Amino acid sequence: MGLMLDPQATRAKIWKLLGDIPAPALPQASLISTRREESYSLEHFTFVNGVGDSVYGYLILPRGIEYPAPAVLYHHEHGGKYSLGKDATIRIRENGYAPGLALAEAGFIVMAIDAYGFGQREHQGPAGERERGGATELSLFKRFLWEGKTLWGMMAHDDLSALAYLKSRAEVDANRIGTAGMSLGGSRSTWVGAFDESVKAVVPISQMTRYRDFADAGALAGHGIYYFVPGVLASGIDMEHIVALTAPRHQLILTGDLDPLSPISGIHKVMEYAGAVYRERGAGDKLELVLYEGVAHAYLPQMVEATVEFFRRTL
Repeated sequence: MGLMLDPQATRAKIWKLLGDIPAPALPQASLISTRREESYSLEHFTFVNGVGDSVYGYLILPRGIEYPAPAVLYHHEHGGKYSLGKDATIRIRENGYAPGLALAEAGFIVMAIDAYGFGQREHQGPAGERERGGATELSLFKRFLWEGKTLWGMMAHDDLSALAYLKSRAEVDANRIGTAGMSLGGSRSTWVGAFDESVKAVVPISQMTRYRDFADAGALAGHGIYYFVPGVLASGIDMEHIVALTAPRHQLILTGDLDPLSPISGIHKVMEYAGAVYRERGAGDKLELVLYEGVAHAYLPQMVEATVEFFRRTL
C-alpha cells in the first residue's frame, strides 16, 4: 500500500476545513494603469472575487524576451507590513532585492496580489475606513467565522483566482508557471501548489510549519490570526500531506533551522513523509530542502538568488 493519500480526496478534505468558500474561477480583470520602465512594463489591475470584494494586483512583463514566457505567482509576506502588500515584488527589501523584479530580470512574468488586509485592501473589512491593517485582518477573521468561512480559505481562494487569471494571459506559457513567497507568502505558495496541478514549481521561503509541532512548541502567538483553520489538528491532515500533494512536481523549501515559526522537528517530519511520497512517484530528486544554519525567520539574499536559479532550472 502506498504512502500517498488519494490526492483529490485529500484536497476536498482540506478545502472543506476552510469553510464555505466559493470555488475559484477565472475572474474578469480590469486594467487600472500601465507603467513603462526601461526593462519591464507594470500593469496595475483589479478583479472582483467570489464574495464581492475587490482584489488588486500587479503584472510585471519583462522587455526583450520571447512570449509566451514562463511566469511566477509571487506572494507577499506578513510581518505586520500591511501597507506593503503586492509592492513587495517591486520594492527593494532589506536583503537588497526587489524579489519580483529579480525574477523579471531573469525573464519571468510575475504576478502579485494584495491579500485581505494588505496594500490597497487595508480598509477592506467590516468597518471600512474606520479600521486598517491588523484591525481589518482581525475583524475579517471574526466575520468570516460567522459566515462559515475562514480568513485563510478566502486568501487561498483569491490566490487561486489570481492564478487562473495569470494562466489566461496570452503572454504566459501556461505550462511553465511557478509560485513563490516568503513567510505568509511561503504558506500561500505551498497551498496554491497543493491545490492546482498546473503549478509546475513551488518555492516556500521561511515558512514550513507543521501544525502539530508548532502547537506543541507553545508559541502560537508567533503566527498571525490568518493562519488558524478550525479542525485542522483533528482532521488527520498536517503540513506533510499538503506538501506531498505537489508530488511529482518540483518543490524547493528554503528556511532557517532556527525559525521559531517553523520548528525544525516539524520540517524533518514533513521531509520524511513528503520525500517518501515523491520517491514513490519516481520523483525523489524533485523535492529539495535548503536549511540555513543559525538563521531564524529571515529573507536572505541567498534565498532570492536560489529562487531565481531554481525557476531557471525547472521552468
